[in-house]
Amino acid sequence: MVTAVNGIFHASDNREDVIKVSFIFPNGDRYEGEAFKSASGVMVRTGVGKQTTANWIIYTGEWLEDKMHGKGTLQYPSGVMYEGELKANMFHGMGTYTFQDGSNYKGQFLENRMEGEGAFTNTQGVVWTGEFHGKAALGLMMQHNV
Repeated sequence: MVTAVNGIFHASDNREDVIKVSFIFPNGDRYEGEAFKSASGVMVRTGVGKQTTANWIIYTGEWLEDKMHGKGTLQYPSGVMYEGELKANMFHGMGTYTFQDGSNYKGQFLENRMEGEGAFTNTQGVVWTGEFHGKAALGLMMQHNV
């Protein structure tokens, strides 16, 4: 069973409601992990599981009502990776986004955008910290190695 507390959904502590499943979707996506049967009789991904899309995007982590929600890792075939908190299929909370070239951003996300305190590390290992607001990052400071 799933309940809402202060607008945030939580899976029931009754583990009897959650079962292990293995799905293959019509589009070729695969899911292995936990799910529960909704009131309408539909199996809903909730709990911990791994989804691999037909084009090899892999998400491993927490699910809530068929959405990536909680902590998880999203890997793309290009080498891009996100590891951190998600809410309703979006990067939301603390996380690390690694770009294809190996540079990365570690910090706060708000609905798929870098938003708030964070650190960007470029491919040479230089770290820039400060406030990020989507594509803008005014007033960044370079961290000096001691």
